[in-house]
Amino acid sequence: MRVKALIFRIIKQFFHDKRTLALMIVAPMLILWIMSLVFNGEKYTPHIAIVDVPAQMLTILDGQDLTLTEMSNTEAEKAITSQEVDAIITIEGNSPVITLEGSDPAANKTVLFAIHSALQRTGEKEQLFQPTIHYLHGSDDMAAFDNFGPVLIGFFVFFFVFLISGVAFLRERTGGTLERLLASPLRRWEIVLGYVGGFGIFTLLQATLIAFFSIEVLDMIMVGSFFYVLLITLLLALTALTLGTLLSSFASNELQMIQFIPLVIVPQAFLSGLFNMDTVADWLANLSVIMPLTYGAEALRDVMIRGAGWEVIAHNVYVLLGFSLTFMLANVFALKKHRKI
Repeated sequence: MRVKALIFRIIKQFFHDKRTLALMIVAPMLILWIMSLVFNGEKYTPHIAIVDVPAQMLTILDGQDLTLTEMSNTEAEKAITSQEVDAIITIEGNSPVITLEGSDPAANKTVLFAIHSALQRTGEKEQLFQPTIHYLHGSDDMAAFDNFGPVLIGFFVFFFVFLISGVAFLRERTGGTLERLLASPLRRWEIVLGYVGGFGIFTLLQATLIAFFSIEVLDMIMVGSFFYVLLITLLLALTALTLGTLLSSFASNELQMIQFIPLVIVPQAFLSGLFNMDTVADWLANLSVIMPLTYGAEALRDVMIRGAGWEVIAHNVYVLLGFSLTFMLANVFALKKHRKI
C-alpha cells in the first residue's frame, strides 16, 4: 500500500512538471532525428579544380563521382585556400599533380580513391597518369582526431562552462543570494558584469589548461598561433557563460537547467562542423549559423590545422563577441522580472 502511494506520488509529480515529462519523451526523439539527418545525408562528392588538364585525362576523370571545374591557376589557388574545392589537378611535364586541401582526412581519402579508381581503369595508360600528391595543409599521416580535435576542444569548453555557470547562477537565485544583491544599490548590468568577471577568471584558467593539454599532451596538430587558440577558446567559454546564466533565469531548479542540454548543446555537437555539413539538407545546414560553436570550431580549425592568422579568424571572433554581448544584454533584461531598477 505504501509502495502504491509512492508510485502515485511520483506520477503526480511528473504530471505537475509537464516540462520534464515532455522533455523526457521529446528530447531522445529530437536527438535521434538530428542524428538520422546528419548520418543519412547524401554521399559526399569531392569538388576538384582542373587546371590545363588534357582532354584524355578529363575523359577518364569525368566517369568518376567527382565535381570537376576548369579554372585558371590563380582561380584554383584562391578556391582551395577558401576551401571551395577539395583538390587541384594540374599537369607538370607529362604527369598529373594533385594538390589536396588536406585539413579533412576523410575528404582526402575520398578524392584520392576516386582518382586512383579512374587511373586503374586506364590499364596500360596508368603509368602515364601516375600522379604526384601535395598537401596544402596537413599531410598523409594526419589522423581523423587531428581534424575532430579543434571542434572537440570548443565543444567541451562550451558544454562544461554552460552547465556549471547555469547551475551556479541558478543556485544564487534559489538560495536567495541574488535577491539580496538585487535589493542592494547594485544595478542589474553590474550584477551580470560581476558574475561574468568572476566566472571569467576560471574560464580563462580552464581555456588555457585545455588548450595546453590538447596540444602538448595529446599532441594535437598545431600549425598556427597558440595565442589565437587561447583567444577563441576563451571567447567560446565567455559565450557559454553568458548563455548559461541567461537560460538559468528560465529554470526553477537544477533539473530544469539540465533539460536545456539536449535543446541547446546537443544540436551544436552535430551541426557545428564535427561532421561534414555538405552532405546534409540545406535547411539543416543553415541552422548552424545561429550556433556559437560553429564559429568557434571553424576558427580553431583555421588556426590549428591551416595556420591561419587574424585576417581569417577575425569574422568568427567578432561573431562570438556579438553572441556574448547579446546574451549579457538579454540577461540584464531577464533579471528585470526579479526586481525593477
